[in-house]
Amino acid sequence: MNLRASGEESTAQEIHIPADIEWHRLDKSKFFFLGAVLFSGLSAALHPAMVLKTRQQVAHSQVSCIRTSIWIMKHEGFRGFYRGFGTSLTGTIPARALYMTALEITKSKVGTAATRLGFPETAASAIANAAAGLSAATTAQLVWTPVDVISQRLMAQGGCGGASSNPLPICKYLNGIDAFKKIVHTDGIRGLYRGFGISILTHAPSNAVWWGSYSVAQRLIWGGMGCFLCKKDECRLENQVLNANTDSNTIDNRLKPDAKAVVAVQGLSAAMAGGVSALITMPLDTIKTRLQVLDCDENGRKGPSVGQTVRNLVREGGWMACYRGLGPRWASMSVSSTTMITTYEFLKRLSAKNHEGLT
Repeated sequence: MNLRASGEESTAQEIHIPADIEWHRLDKSKFFFLGAVLFSGLSAALHPAMVLKTRQQVAHSQVSCIRTSIWIMKHEGFRGFYRGFGTSLTGTIPARALYMTALEITKSKVGTAATRLGFPETAASAIANAAAGLSAATTAQLVWTPVDVISQRLMAQGGCGGASSNPLPICKYLNGIDAFKKIVHTDGIRGLYRGFGISILTHAPSNAVWWGSYSVAQRLIWGGMGCFLCKKDECRLENQVLNANTDSNTIDNRLKPDAKAVVAVQGLSAAMAGGVSALITMPLDTIKTRLQVLDCDENGRKGPSVGQTVRNLVREGGWMACYRGLGPRWASMSVSSTTMITTYEFLKRLSAKNHEGLT
């Protein structure tokens, strides 16, 4: 994204950043194929954190990440950290495709509309990114919710570590296919969409906040770097003017950061946005996870409602019980946000038609 000076006649230095690659400039087949490969690898790297988060959220009492990790390794081995991964990976590919399509189309359309309405570039970008995040998350949940329901039930099986923290009763499943059959047999297709409403309430605003914050954070960081680099570069520009025997208006005084600087700023902005989103939406995520996992007890009775779930959490550990698993989720969202956005921006540049913007 370019951070341009507000006045065209201004000669102040500015940071010239590679322009964002819009939807119509992408090679779609390359975009989706490379996206499936890159994001599958990312999902594999972050899955253990999701298992830890889910185990903590469905436990009767608070258990530390370290204790839970040791328990899983001791009783289930390394494979325990990848319970439900096959199901999750299978659903991630179409869900990511829907997500990226909705994201890029909405960002392009809303960004163009906001600019035509007279919004400044910074405001238009923030609005477009927030709207794109909202649209993408809502669309992707059509696929992600059933995948979440099945994979999280598989993740929750096996315990959380310690006799005092046995998981709440849930049905037992052999694998993802077995879970799918049992859920559909018990509750029909509707059972695969348990927590769909609260998933939308969790992910849609979270994505809107994340993408909007990411856009603003990038501009703030680049603005700060611009002030620093401009001061540092004053002497060089003065020498250029003297050597060229001309005035400063004829010198291209736009500072062009290298690829490493661009990636560093993108990663830092993403980590900041991910951490804030994790903190804000943690209670909703805990409630959603319990609704999706605790479908039945040992007698086959259906799981609790949203209100009952909240009351159970408060009774078990006060309002702070809604923040169980915050550590793994914070780490997961911060790391995934950083990795995701750098991977995503790299993917877009790899997929640009005629290698546009590949710098």
